Amino acid sequence: MKVGIISFAHGHAFGYANALKNIEGVELYGISDEEETRGKQAAEQFHTNYFADYHDLLNEPIDAVVITSENQKHLEHVKAAAEHGKHILCEKPLSSNVQDAENMIQICHNKGVILQTAFPVRFNTPIQHAKKMIDAGELGNIIAIKGTNRGTNPGGWFVEKDKSGGGAVIDHTVHVVDIIRWFTKAEIAEVYAEVDDKLSDYEIDDTGLLTMEFDNGMFATLDCSWSRNKNYPTWGDVTLEIVGTKGTLFVDAFAQKMDVYHAEGVRWNAWGDNMDAGLVEDFVRTVESKGKPSISGEDGLRALEVAMAAYKSSERKEVVTLEHL
Repeated sequence: MKVGIISFAHGHAFGYANALKNIEGVELYGISDEEETRGKQAAEQFHTNYFADYHDLLNEPIDAVVITSENQKHLEHVKAAAEHGKHILCEKPLSSNVQDAENMIQICHNKGVILQTAFPVRFNTPIQHAKKMIDAGELGNIIAIKGTNRGTNPGGWFVEKDKSGGGAVIDHTVHVVDIIRWFTKAEIAEVYAEVDDKLSDYEIDDTGLLTMEFDNGMFATLDCSWSRNKNYPTWGDVTLEIVGTKGTLFVDAFAQKMDVYHAEGVRWNAWGDNMDAGLVEDFVRTVESKGKPSISGEDGLRALEVAMAAYKSSERKEVVTLEHL
C-alpha cells in the first residue's frame, strides 16, 4: 500500500509518518506541503518524495492520504483526495466549521472513499481498558463524567481563527467528546459553556469549561483549556472520572510516564504505548479490507458540533441544543 501525507502544518503529522514507516507492506510514498522548507525537511527526514503541489501527489499511484493541514484547509484537501479516489485519514477537528465537515462527509460518500477522523486517544491503553470495563457492565449505568484536556498553547496557526476555527475549545473538546460518545453510545443533547481568553496575549479562546447533557440523561463536564505554561513538565493531559451506579473509575490517559527531576526543571519521559501508531494501523487495515472505519467522518462531525455549540453558548450566555437531534 502506498500512502501520502498532505501538509506538515499539524504536529501530529510526524507521529503518523513514523507510524507509516513502521508498518510492514506500507510505503510512505510522498509528502506534499505548500511551505517548501518544512515539506522538504519532512521528506528528507522520512526518506520519501516531496511534492510542492498536493495535486501532483494525488496524481501518483497512491491508495490513501493522511491530511494534517490547518483545519480550514481540510475541506479543500479532502475534496481533492476524494475526487482522485484516495482514502482519507483526516486530522481532528474534522474541519473549522460544521458545514465544511458535512460537505466532506457527503463528498467522500459520493466518491466511495473511506473518510476516517484522526482520534488517536481511542488507541490509548488506559482508555481501552476503561472501555472494556464499561462494556462489561462493571460500572453499571454511567450517570456522570468529569473530563479534562488541558494543554499548552501551540501558537502558530492554531491561534489564527481564520485557519483554526477557534482556540482551545475546538482544539481540545473534540478528543474528549469522542471518547465519551464511544464509551457510552450516547449523544450530546445540550451544551452550556464558559469560554474566554485569560491566559495569553492572543485574541483567541484559551480557557473553556463545558457542561453537557446527553440524550440518555447522563451529564458531563470538561475543562478544555490551554492552561499549561511553557515550564510545565507535560504538554497537557486527558483525564476522565466516570461515575456509574456500581462504581467510579478514574482514567489518566497519559500516566504512562516518568518524572525526571533535572537541574533545569522537571522533565516528562513517556514509556507507554503509541496512540498514533494504533490509529494509523487501524486506518491501513480498514483501507486494505475496504471496510467501515472505526472512527467515521460522522464521529468527527458530532464532536465538532459540540465545540461549535460551546462557542455559541458562551456568546449567548445560555444553553444550546444541538441541531442534529
